[in-house]
Amino acid sequence: MIFDTHAHYDDERFDEDRGEMLKSLKDKGVVTLVNVGASMRGAERSIELSHEYPFIFSAVGIHPDHAKELDEERFSHLEELAHDEKCVAIGEIGLDHYWDESPRDVQAYWFKRQLELAVKLDKPVIIHSRDACEETMEILKNHAAKPHTDTVLHCFSYSPEIAREYVKMGFYIGVGGVVTFKNGKKLQETVKETPLDRILLETDCPYLSPEPHRGERNNSSYIAYVAEKIAELKGITADEVLSVTENNARRFYGIPDRS
Repeated sequence: MIFDTHAHYDDERFDEDRGEMLKSLKDKGVVTLVNVGASMRGAERSIELSHEYPFIFSAVGIHPDHAKELDEERFSHLEELAHDEKCVAIGEIGLDHYWDESPRDVQAYWFKRQLELAVKLDKPVIIHSRDACEETMEILKNHAAKPHTDTVLHCFSYSPEIAREYVKMGFYIGVGGVVTFKNGKKLQETVKETPLDRILLETDCPYLSPEPHRGERNNSSYIAYVAEKIAELKGITADEVLSVTENNARRFYGIPDRS
C-alpha cells in the first residue's frame, strides 16, 4: 500500500489528464496522498482536490519562491484554508537560497509566520530547504514555539549528520526519487543511517521521477521504486518499507487507516 506524503497534482503538467491519472492510482496500490500547496492558488487547488477525491488530503502553505507574494490579507486567506477539515498540514514552507526568487529576509519572515500558524492550529509542518541549511536549522530551533510539532524535511538534500540532528529533534526525513539516482549517494547514506520510523516517502510529483523513469512526469505509484531502493539500502523487504512508512505518514498527518 502506497501513501504519498507530498504531491502536486494541481500542477499544470496534469491539466490534460488529471482526472484519469488520479482515478488510476488506486489500481496501482496508492491508498492515500497529500497534495501540497506551494502558492496561494496551489493551496486553494489542494483543498478543492481533497474534497473531490476521498483518498486525497491537503496541505496549505506558501513556498519560499512565492513568499514575495504574501501580505496580511493573503495570509489571512491562507489561515482560512488551513481550517478546512481535509487540511492536514502547513506546507510547503521554508527557505530557498538556490533560486532566491524572493528576498531572503522576506522568505525568513513568512517562514516564521507560517510556523506560528502551524503551532496555532496544531498542525504538522512540511519544510522546504535548499542551500539554506544553517538558516533553516536556526529558525526551526528558535522560532518553533511548540517543539513537539511534527515536522518533515521535504526532499531532504543535506548530509547524514544534519539528518541525524533533525531526527534527534523528533523530525522526519522526506525521501523521494533522488534516492534512486546514481548521483544520489549522499541521500543514500542518509537513508542508511536514518531509522525507518523517521522516514516519509514522497514523490514531489510531477517532479523528481525515480529511476527507471527519471526525466518523465512523476506520479504516486512510482513510490514503489523508492521503497525498493530503501529496502536494498537497509537489507529489508520493500513491503516492510511501505508498511512502516505508511504508518509513519498516518501518525504524522493524523490520518487513520480506513481501508
